[in-house]
Amino acid sequence: MSRSQGTFLSVASAVMLISNAGPLPAEVVLPHILSDHGVLQREAPIHIWGWASSNEKIQVEFHAQKRGVTANQYGEWGLWLAPESAGGPFTLSVKGQSGTPIVYSDMLVGDVWFASGQSNMEMPLKGFGADTLVKDGDKEIAGATKPQIRLLLVGHKTASFPQQDFNGTWTQCTPETAKDFSAVAYFFGREIQQKEHVPIGLIDSTWGGTPVEAWASLDALAADASLTPAFASWAKFSDGQTRLTSIAAEEKREDAAAEAAHQPKPKHPWHPFPESWEPAQLYNGMIAPATPYTIKGAIWYQGETNSPPERAPLYSKLFSTMIHDWRERWNQGAFPFLYVQISSFNSPGENWGLLRDQQRRTLSVANTAMAVSLDYGLADNVHPPNKQIVGGRLALAAEALAYNKPVEYSGPAYRTMTVEGSKARLYFDHAGTGLSAKGGKLVGFEIAGKDHNYVPAEAVVEGQSVLVSTDAVAEPVSVRYAWQGFTSANLYNSAGLPTSTFTTEPSY
Repeated sequence: MSRSQGTFLSVASAVMLISNAGPLPAEVVLPHILSDHGVLQREAPIHIWGWASSNEKIQVEFHAQKRGVTANQYGEWGLWLAPESAGGPFTLSVKGQSGTPIVYSDMLVGDVWFASGQSNMEMPLKGFGADTLVKDGDKEIAGATKPQIRLLLVGHKTASFPQQDFNGTWTQCTPETAKDFSAVAYFFGREIQQKEHVPIGLIDSTWGGTPVEAWASLDALAADASLTPAFASWAKFSDGQTRLTSIAAEEKREDAAAEAAHQPKPKHPWHPFPESWEPAQLYNGMIAPATPYTIKGAIWYQGETNSPPERAPLYSKLFSTMIHDWRERWNQGAFPFLYVQISSFNSPGENWGLLRDQQRRTLSVANTAMAVSLDYGLADNVHPPNKQIVGGRLALAAEALAYNKPVEYSGPAYRTMTVEGSKARLYFDHAGTGLSAKGGKLVGFEIAGKDHNYVPAEAVVEGQSVLVSTDAVAEPVSVRYAWQGFTSANLYNSAGLPTSTFTTEPSY
């Protein structure tokens, strides 16, 4: 290769990198997150930004506001409009010194919620197929004409460095748009809109079968040496992908042979998209472009991919890091972060109990809440169909944390344990007027002595506490609850909300 050819390729490569990071404008360009039918966050400064020619003067008009700004030498520009009350529809107009003005119409001012996670958040109203459907999905889709709800679906994208834009734009909420949108996010948004009577914007940025570390920035992950095992997990996973092309080819041959023999195609194991497991890749491609956009808060449903025994113990640390990272990147302080504890599911070889407890421990992060879904899980289906109950419980948490309503939003939350001879007494926050065992006898408790070998235990409700014991353990040291992957644990509070998986051990 000649020196001139090498120079040409270097320049071409640089241009490709820049174009992937953001547009190369000749005229004024706005990010896709600003579009027709969009929702801008109410009662907060409104950020409008984009790209243009170097040093170009930009004029922005929205509702009764007008502001001007000059692009910097790289063509980047941004400005802030004064906060607006809920309302609309309004028009956003952006124009430079030359070219055609950009005009977006039917824009509302309301509350914007950012939904993310893996497949249980990604699962659309239409389901993933005949075997994985949302409860009453067809009926819900038919009734999904909601003019005061707007949807933005972010496409799957991995990237090695933070991107400036993604390909999703806002749409009105109709049966046609809602069927492909996150069911959990839709049910959550519908509840909030009905209770708060303001426009709701929902951003669906999800990807099934992905680990939490893929959704945090590389800066945040690399800043903490205790998170090194996440990179070791990625290295182990990536080593296992060397044969992926050959494996896929062999599976195609097996399918073709079965079809030729008029036999059913064999079932093949699921193969994740390799880059979607790499630390920070999904943050770069699917989170970073949204961080300049003001939001009300975030909802999250993920954790199943981090449930293997070697990964689960690090989850709370990784998850807490991601939450702090997002809040820093959005630069909005500790906005409400609401998440779903993974459900009840029989998954041999994985530790769903430990992962659920790691999620519970993440409640130590300020302004977070957790919706428990144990009671709606299925032993043989990792995608429980009742997404209405999940969205509803997230909405309860939002009413309490984001809207300051006096509602009970949590099931009984373990607080402390005392030992009374050979019995252990557990006390709970969010017990309401008293605890109860739904469906009859209280089940799901295990107790251990100094050897930390857990055995099933008898448990009875006594007001706002639970007394746990077994003849097999004379000197109890610790108790745990709902630890199995699939569990019938049935402790509830007076608000009808279930108790989370927990262990009384200070760490695990």
